[in-house]
Amino acid sequence: MNYIVLDLEWNQCPTGKAHEIKALPFEIIEIGAVRVNEAHQVTGQFREIVKPQVYTSLHFRTREIVALRAIDFAGARCFPEVAADFFAWCRGDETSEAAPGEPEFCTWGPADLTEFQRNLSYYNIKSPFPFPLIYFDIQKVFSIVYEDRRSRRSLEYAIDFLEIQKTVAFHSALSDAIYTSLIMQWLEDSQIRDNSSVDYFRTPVSRKEEIYLHYSTYDKFISKLFVSRNQAMKDPIVTSTRCPLCQKAAQKKIRWFSAGGHNQFCLAWCPHHGYIKGKIRLRLNADNMTYAVKTLKPILEEEANQIYEKKQAVKVKRQNHRNTETG
Repeated sequence: MNYIVLDLEWNQCPTGKAHEIKALPFEIIEIGAVRVNEAHQVTGQFREIVKPQVYTSLHFRTREIVALRAIDFAGARCFPEVAADFFAWCRGDETSEAAPGEPEFCTWGPADLTEFQRNLSYYNIKSPFPFPLIYFDIQKVFSIVYEDRRSRRSLEYAIDFLEIQKTVAFHSALSDAIYTSLIMQWLEDSQIRDNSSVDYFRTPVSRKEEIYLHYSTYDKFISKLFVSRNQAMKDPIVTSTRCPLCQKAAQKKIRWFSAGGHNQFCLAWCPHHGYIKGKIRLRLNADNMTYAVKTLKPILEEEANQIYEKKQAVKVKRQNHRNTETG
């Protein structure tokens, strides 16, 4: 077991979004991490400030949140050097710390790994992260175990909720990584591993790379790239429905429909396990190509009726729109 609990601090364009470099909206200025074993005990740590090369002045929001000032960057190394040493530390290549397996990353929320990969891409550094990048979002797991599965709380809220002693300030990369590791001590390892997440920065480019994930209560599928949303929704693999419990084909009771936005819904039926709710989120990658994230989940009749009602509401809305146009 080689958990790496990662946290980053980053800067953005100090003169506003209109002047930012689109390929790098957030530039990493600090990397902090701790190594955690299977007992969720810290066995090592990494922390280094990164000298900014793109946004050399700190945005006012960065100054408000992060306890770093211009003097802290004196003598700091650039991102490519720091990143190389960080990944070597993750593997245990250049330290005396034991690293018994490939690093498995834990974060508080989904943003850190995305921005890390974006910074690697900006500097044309081949990503050392595996594909697909499966990681553990401790913020999500905290919600699953202690709250309603949907809420996403701040790190400080979770620390207060669990009555963990606050010994250092928040919004330092290393201290936030340490606090995240302390929350992990309140979680069973099975609770973490049974609720993994997948990062979407790198998406499948072919059918062979498409991602299928099975969880205890639902299945997730990430498709290859398509040139448009319409093309994605015409793909038989994207629109197929299977029961997450027995993996047999589930017959559609309500075909895929949009209730507005980029989400599509359907209702299917498994003769062995009942109603299956389908949801597809159509997303764009950095090159404006479309990919689909599909979830299939067994539901009770009450939620199935809600899908019927949602479909009916869409039908009524479309009919009213037609009447207005023809009137």
